Amino acid sequence: MIDPKHIQALASIVGEENVHSDKAHRVAYSYDATRERYEPDAVVFPRNEEDVSRVLRYCDEHRIAIVPRGAGSGFTGGALPVNGGIVLALERHMNQILEIDRENMLAVVQPGVINKDLQRHVEAMGLFYPPDPASEEYSTIGGNVSENAGGMRAAKYGLTKDFVMALRAVLPNGEIIRAGKRTIKDVAGYNVAGILIASEGTLAVITEITLKLLPKPRYAKSYMGIFPDVEAAMNAVFKSLANGANPVAMEFLDALVVKAVKEKLGISLPEEAGALLVGDVDGNVPEEIEFQLKILEKSFRENGAQEFRVAEDPAEREEIWKARRGASPSITMYGSKKLNEDISVPRSKLPEALERIYAIGEKYGLVVPCFGHAGDGNIHVNVMVDGSDPEQLENGHKAIREIFRLVVDMGGTLSGEHGIGLSKAEFMEIAFTPAELELFRKIKHAFDPNGILNPGKMGL
Repeated sequence: MIDPKHIQALASIVGEENVHSDKAHRVAYSYDATRERYEPDAVVFPRNEEDVSRVLRYCDEHRIAIVPRGAGSGFTGGALPVNGGIVLALERHMNQILEIDRENMLAVVQPGVINKDLQRHVEAMGLFYPPDPASEEYSTIGGNVSENAGGMRAAKYGLTKDFVMALRAVLPNGEIIRAGKRTIKDVAGYNVAGILIASEGTLAVITEITLKLLPKPRYAKSYMGIFPDVEAAMNAVFKSLANGANPVAMEFLDALVVKAVKEKLGISLPEEAGALLVGDVDGNVPEEIEFQLKILEKSFRENGAQEFRVAEDPAEREEIWKARRGASPSITMYGSKKLNEDISVPRSKLPEALERIYAIGEKYGLVVPCFGHAGDGNIHVNVMVDGSDPEQLENGHKAIREIFRLVVDMGGTLSGEHGIGLSKAEFMEIAFTPAELELFRKIKHAFDPNGILNPGKMGL
């Protein structure tokens, strides 16, 4: 526990009502979506950027660990205070949409703004912010930037990084920096904004974000391709895209997930359905929509699709997406604990990658249902185990390590959108050389020489 005098000093900076060291607050800010728990010594709610600066300066001077936190929705422990210290919670006060510039098609927001709130706000003005992580109803823009969140629309529109134009951030010593500009082009100096994106709060605390917006597409339709097996579906993914399809989303469910959603949700699918591809297309004229759907249907059928469905109204669209949204909760029928990883490989290697992943599961006697963002090569691999069986848990972790080695050998990555955080830190040596890891450590030291910001994450 940190000395109570530090709690009082922080209270003098942000106000007593914004510093809490009671048990209830420490427990409430001790976990994220990993369900692991590490209690902080206190929770601090900064009111503005100046508060952030003064809190960081104080913690740096006194070598107090400080962990920035948005909504705590991450899957890799990025917001866990593993060394105690202070959780800097940005969602209470720093949650305003500061500006919508329609002429320059951009938004300026504070880090605590909820992703979906921003989407709704700009769409009411005929604009569009595409990044849509599954946690969009509660995850914050600051957290999205810190993890470089993706989502279902990434197949066409890209990740959070593709929409960040500029940032304001506070360094551990309290200095405030600006990175990037409101201009479309900017090649002056190092790309500091690019370094801060996906840095998981280990380098600086982001206090303001300038985001690119797009015109809102006028039309959209949903589709579903039903395939006899995983290989056919995976071949259809990269071949349809190579043939000119440009879907907003192309989501994948394998045979195990299809079985689970049929049993758990009662979704009507052909008995022989072995895999699904579900997605959206959008555009500004109906002809564009029909063109995209024709390419998809032709490519899907050429690769063995048994059926190609297109939603003609909101009810049908809801039915098509029901299976994908129900994938994660449905697969709990295969085990009480889910070791959920979000590997990513080049799209053309998806058929081989999944075949080899299933083989690893068989080697350890484990079920490995897979689903996710096939349109951009990002698959959620779920190694299912009995959480009360130590041997199964050990085998599950062995399988995960083998899967990571396989993915990296295929030119892929440990994480497509969840980040590294705490849970994947031990695997960094699989993906990076000693020279690369040393470079990461030097970057960390340049920003945070005293190591107070989010220690223990990313293997740094």
